[in-house]
Amino acid sequence: MVEILKYLSVYLVSMVKFIGGPVAGLSAGLTYLESVLLTVAGMMTTVVIFSIIGRAFSRWWAARQRAQNKPVFSKKNRRIIKIWKSFGVVGVAFLTPVIFTPILGTIVAALFGASRRQIFIHMLWSAVVWSALLNLMVFKLGDIAFRYF
Repeated sequence: MVEILKYLSVYLVSMVKFIGGPVAGLSAGLTYLESVLLTVAGMMTTVVIFSIIGRAFSRWWAARQRAQNKPVFSKKNRRIIKIWKSFGVVGVAFLTPVIFTPILGTIVAALFGASRRQIFIHMLWSAVVWSALLNLMVFKLGDIAFRYF
């Protein structure tokens, strides 16, 4: 039961905040590989859920904005559009684990019309690469920190 809770904690934390997965994996005493796999699984679960919800959220948000007579091109919207035009789905996927949350990155990609397949493929490679790197950094730095403190 305790093992399941360790795995579940890393998985659930990774669904919300990607960098939390490696930290939770180290603190739970998991191996590097277990932490990498659970971190990727957590992010990809969020990506699947929110790539489906993202389109419905987009329609709801547009209707809400029209009903409130808010300007379509606010300062925040312009920034988001500029980022999307500069980087597209690949850039958003690359930045999602380290800057955005899996939820926000997926919704941004879905809002701008990326297909579910594109979102899934690009978020998957991004999750695998960043999970391997961040877990390596956390596990190596964690070992060093535990030796001295």
